Amino acid sequence: MLHPDGLVMVVTVAKGLNKPYMDNSGVFWVKSAGNKQKVTSREEIQRMFQSSGLIHGDEIPVERMTAEHINLSVFSNFYKKEFEEDFSSQENRLPTILENMNLSRNGVINLAGALLFGKDTHYFVPQFIVKAVSYPGNDIDVENYIDSRDITGTLAEVFQHTVAFLLMNTRHEQAGQSVNSLGVPEVPKIVFEELVANALIHRDYFVSAPIRIFVFGNRIEIISPGHLPNNLTIENIKSGNSNIRNSILASFATKLLPYRGLGNGIRRAVKAYPDIDFIDERDGGMFKVVIRK
Repeated sequence: MLHPDGLVMVVTVAKGLNKPYMDNSGVFWVKSAGNKQKVTSREEIQRMFQSSGLIHGDEIPVERMTAEHINLSVFSNFYKKEFEEDFSSQENRLPTILENMNLSRNGVINLAGALLFGKDTHYFVPQFIVKAVSYPGNDIDVENYIDSRDITGTLAEVFQHTVAFLLMNTRHEQAGQSVNSLGVPEVPKIVFEELVANALIHRDYFVSAPIRIFVFGNRIEIISPGHLPNNLTIENIKSGNSNIRNSILASFATKLLPYRGLGNGIRRAVKAYPDIDFIDERDGGMFKVVIRK
């Protein structure tokens, strides 16, 4: 195009298919503002591969976890419901079945298998639990709290217990019902279900930290480790866009949780209760949901 100083050429370079890119010395670079810098952090390199879809956090093997650490009761119930066959009647042994279901490799359970069907998984990966605290005021109080729990178990159990914690620590209103009724929660149950499922399935499992839930007098905070993937924004997810960060967990969650995997969970939550803020803290490496009370 014409410019007072001469001809200006605009060159558009399409995104490549082989991300993340490296130079001929095998070094990864990222752009920061107007500069580029070398990537030296292992966690940052992991996130680069993750955002490119080359690796997934739920595929990480959990050391020392084998088929004997699977909760057979939970797994058998799932197998019966999913395949309409008794697990005990199968010719293949449990290690083979788990590997065929992408829940283990070479006899070692991966993180998805541990979270979905593991027995005492929190002893092996204590960083991937839910820590929930209810405070009497509007700020964190190191001395006083109403309720505090470390929520562990299989993914379905953690989901159920976390939603129950939120309901028990949320005010209920009479809403025209009789005095003998249990009342209606000020925040609809579907909001907690959608947001807790979203946190459990889409959190960044390369970040070794628990999901944190704080219930205050004026708000509820659900804090997930890891910011949104690079191609997503707050407006994207509110419009129904999604990025499956943990593909194995997501595929099983549609059968174990009230989760549809269509990217509409955030939209359903906001439709049921509009007073929700979403904060993507990229510098802090976390995604925060704030439900105003």
